[in-house]
Amino acid sequence: MGIREFDREQLSGTAGSVRHEADVLVIGGGPAGTWAAVSAAAQGARVVLADKGFCGTSGATAPSGTGLWHVSPDGAARESAKASRYAMGGELAEHAWMDRVLAQTWDNVERLKEWGYPFPVDDEGQLRCTSLQGPEYMRLMRKQAKSAGARILDHSPALELLVDEQGTVCGATGVNRQTGETWVVRAGAVVIATGGCAFLSKALGCNVLTGDGLLMAAEAGAALSGMEFSNAYGLGPAFSSVTKSLFYNWATFYTADGTPIEGAGSSKGRGVIAQTLQTQPVYACIDRADAQIQAWMRVAQPNFFVSFDRQGIDPFTQHFPVTLRLEGTVRGTGGLHLVDHDCRTTVAGLYAAGDAATRELICGGFTGGGSHNAAWALSSGFWAGAGAADFARAVRSGTPRVALRAGAAALVGRGTATSDSQALVRAVQDEVFPFERNWFREGGMLHDSLGRLDALWERLRASAPAANAIEAVRAREAAAMLATSRWMYRSALQRTETRGMHRRREHAAVDPAQRHRLLSGGLDEVWVSRHAVASEVTA
Repeated sequence: MGIREFDREQLSGTAGSVRHEADVLVIGGGPAGTWAAVSAAAQGARVVLADKGFCGTSGATAPSGTGLWHVSPDGAARESAKASRYAMGGELAEHAWMDRVLAQTWDNVERLKEWGYPFPVDDEGQLRCTSLQGPEYMRLMRKQAKSAGARILDHSPALELLVDEQGTVCGATGVNRQTGETWVVRAGAVVIATGGCAFLSKALGCNVLTGDGLLMAAEAGAALSGMEFSNAYGLGPAFSSVTKSLFYNWATFYTADGTPIEGAGSSKGRGVIAQTLQTQPVYACIDRADAQIQAWMRVAQPNFFVSFDRQGIDPFTQHFPVTLRLEGTVRGTGGLHLVDHDCRTTVAGLYAAGDAATRELICGGFTGGGSHNAAWALSSGFWAGAGAADFARAVRSGTPRVALRAGAAALVGRGTATSDSQALVRAVQDEVFPFERNWFREGGMLHDSLGRLDALWERLRASAPAANAIEAVRAREAAAMLATSRWMYRSALQRTETRGMHRRREHAAVDPAQRHRLLSGGLDEVWVSRHAVASEVTA
């Protein structure tokens, strides 16, 4: 664990068209990244935030409404809130972390009120703070990050981390997609807030979420956790990217001839739908919502209805085709392993937040859209920013550090021919999209997929580097998706039981002896090891 697999090349003194110095570099501009920037700046840190898109409009949160795990500290409400998901997640969550997230979410919502977020008012005149509208939320968070003094690099995906001679992270390099200029940020610490990996499945807001931060961190030696809990599929219309599934609680599901599909609307309905989709189309109709519920839906999630309105479909009376889109670690719980409450990773100087960090700590092996995810993003971002600022302050007065390039896949290589990034993406999707491979997992199928995925990795490592920085962006996305799939499936092989969202056909029951986490990492050679859940969970 933590062994660096690739030779390091010293950063050239002329590398990067644009160079920045910072105490904290935040990579990613969603809710976790912007909260990290605000929090680090509040500690007096000089902050640079680099976003793959335009900070405030890109990512899974920006185009959508999201629930929020906002629970009053009064009475037994929080104990009830924790218990509601604990068993569902396979008893892998930790109460101390859940308590911290509930408390931090409550405090940060108070900050949002002070900053002017337009929470709606209920019939009794009280603010309703259990949901956030993505456009307003992220517009406000961009404004707050800038007001705090953070410098934002928009349309500037990071390509690789920088480390010093001791392996401590000290910055990153990247490229501006609009100008083609490369950039270098030397920093005292780095926060990875790049989101999860949805494998370019076209789920709304997720096509910038390709696991880039996981790859960069792993190249620096970081470990991941819970990658077997990364087979989340979002339900949505076959003709739309919107995978917000709350409204399907009022839906009936049908075959093409109008026959209701038994069990498709139950708590295990997603599995029934996945099974049916393997042989025939599935249709839905939100025909169990009365007029009042329909009106509420239009207000709560207006973008849900855009594709229906454009096609002249009334989803409350007409049948429409649905599908399941893989959302991987975005709605799964796998991500970078955290070793302390300040969200530090297993690599010095590197912190992680949001979907890029494991959410097992509060969700165990099961989560979904919104709610816990949103609370985790704002809480872990807040802690990671403060932790990174503290680390940077400690190293600020030290001797100047040599910066070594940590990146390898698609950036360095032994061959003369470059890898076909589009073909690599399709090859990875062929292994992770099919329900029979990823939803209904089985040991033989996992081995079968891993044989091809490992071969793809070997070919990638033997290929030539990307021709230029712009081409390297897509090449690194493909490499990150490939690396993520191998951590997922190697971890899934090791968990020979069904727990949380991880399902094994030949091991359909929960095995009490496997109530542990699975850490993973490595690139040329992927490793998996067991890690105990904090004993306080059972106390």
